[in-house]
Amino acid sequence: MLSSSKRRLLTALLQARRWPFQPSRDMRLVQFQAPHLVGPHLGLESENGGGLINLNTFDPTLPKTMTEFLEQGETTLSVARRALAAQLPVLPRAEVTFLAPVTRPDKVVCVGMNYVDHCKEQNVPVPKEPIIFSKFGSSIVGPYDEIVLPPESQEVDWEVELAVVIGKTGKHIKATDAMAHVAGFTVAHDVSARDWQMGRNGKQWLLGKTFDTFCPLGPALVTKDSVADPHNLKICCRVNGEVVQSSSTKHMVFGIEALIAWVSRFVTLYPGDIILTGTPPGVGVFRKPPVFLKKGDEVQCEIEELGVIINKVV
Repeated sequence: MLSSSKRRLLTALLQARRWPFQPSRDMRLVQFQAPHLVGPHLGLESENGGGLINLNTFDPTLPKTMTEFLEQGETTLSVARRALAAQLPVLPRAEVTFLAPVTRPDKVVCVGMNYVDHCKEQNVPVPKEPIIFSKFGSSIVGPYDEIVLPPESQEVDWEVELAVVIGKTGKHIKATDAMAHVAGFTVAHDVSARDWQMGRNGKQWLLGKTFDTFCPLGPALVTKDSVADPHNLKICCRVNGEVVQSSSTKHMVFGIEALIAWVSRFVTLYPGDIILTGTPPGVGVFRKPPVFLKKGDEVQCEIEELGVIINKVV
């Protein structure tokens, strides 16, 4: 749990960091906790970086987890739209604790080497098919939670990524139908222990990717109809205020529809499943000399229209 002073600091940081676009009343779904509430609740950000509308107060019959909310499809989304249109009380941002917009998904699917320049920086060919790996759901933490450096690794690195959240069950989904299975998008940080990813565990990526706290998500699930073009969003990572990654999702090798079609050939996708779509160039391991995260660092991952997540390294 964050202290009130830390939450106020984070609020100030969020308000200070703005892309050059206007806030809107788009659908920005969140999971949160507050001292006066019992357990997690569902809410709506009033705007990017704004206060929260408590959806469970607006309609007590709504589920209190995002996965259950998504499973009910249009029924629950229509309630959220009515809440957004109403003039409802807003909880100040500093008075709540943000959780990841989705917790305990059935699966977290990840895509490797999905930006052309990220392939170039490591001197490998651009993949002809998506490279798929995974993270365990236990790696997920909230948008302002701490990243814990594991004693087993000395090479923990950053990766900002666009995350796709599935809203409708599907298998063998056609690319032309893929967006019908998407609930929305959020910001992800694919924290990576490079020594375990590249040199240990038979060079299988899983262990290096899935330490506890290695998947910060948030701050909100922005519904797909609220995002102008998910394939043309600025994407950025800052470490201690220094820009280390800056690109656009237009440089992805495989787009969202192609990834969903590919992944669903092998596994059934369920509401709440998360697909991390790859990271742009600028990661620490390929710098000369390599640079890794250390205790006290602060990492900010930001994507245009979606928001910013801020995680302290401890």
